[in-house]
Amino acid sequence: MADIGKKQEMNSRRRFLLVATSIAGGIATAAVATPFVLSMMPSERAKAAGAPVEVDITKLEPGMLLLVEWRGKVVWVLNRTPDMLANLKKLDGQVADPKSEKAQQPQYAQNETRSIKPAILVVEGVCTHLGCSPVYRKDIAPADLGADWLGGFFCPCHGSKFDLAGRVYKSVPAPTNLVVPPHTYLSDTSLLIGSDRKETA
Repeated sequence: MADIGKKQEMNSRRRFLLVATSIAGGIATAAVATPFVLSMMPSERAKAAGAPVEVDITKLEPGMLLLVEWRGKVVWVLNRTPDMLANLKKLDGQVADPKSEKAQQPQYAQNETRSIKPAILVVEGVCTHLGCSPVYRKDIAPADLGADWLGGFFCPCHGSKFDLAGRVYKSVPAPTNLVVPPHTYLSDTSLLIGSDRKETA
C-alpha cells in the first residue's frame, strides 16, 4: 500500500511539473511573440511613411469635408451633394484639364468626378503650384472669388482655384489638377487610402 501511495504522489508531482512547465512555456512564447505581432501592425511613423490608412466614413454627411493624414500630408475626403456634382459639368470650359488627361490620378479615377464613387472625392490637400494648403470653399460666388465660382478649393497663398473634383481653373499659378491618391473601399463605410488592393488592409 505504501508503494501505491508513493506512485500516486510521484504521478501527482509529474502532473504538477508538466502543467507548470506548460504554463511557463506558454508565457514565454507569448512574451516572445507579442513584439513580433506588434511589429506587423503599422505604427504612426509607418503610416506617415506611406502605410495605407483606413478611414471610417460613416459620419461623413453630404457637403462635409474630412481631413486624413497619409504620408505626412493631408488627404481630403469630400462627400459631394447632387448639386455639387451637377455643377462640375458647368465648369468644363473654365478648368485647364476637364477630362483629367494629365496623370494626376489612378486610371479608375480618370472620369468626370475623378472618383470611384461619384459622391466621394479623395484628393491630396496640397496645391500643385508650391505645395501650399488650399481651403475648402463650398459657398457659391463669394465676392473675392468671382461670379464663376461654384464651390471648390482656393489657395490663398497665390490665388490658385480648384473645383469640387480637384480640377484646376485656367489662368492660375497651379499647373495641374489636385492629386488623387491610390484608394479603395473595404466596405460601404470604410475607405482605405494609400492602396488599391483590399488585401493590404
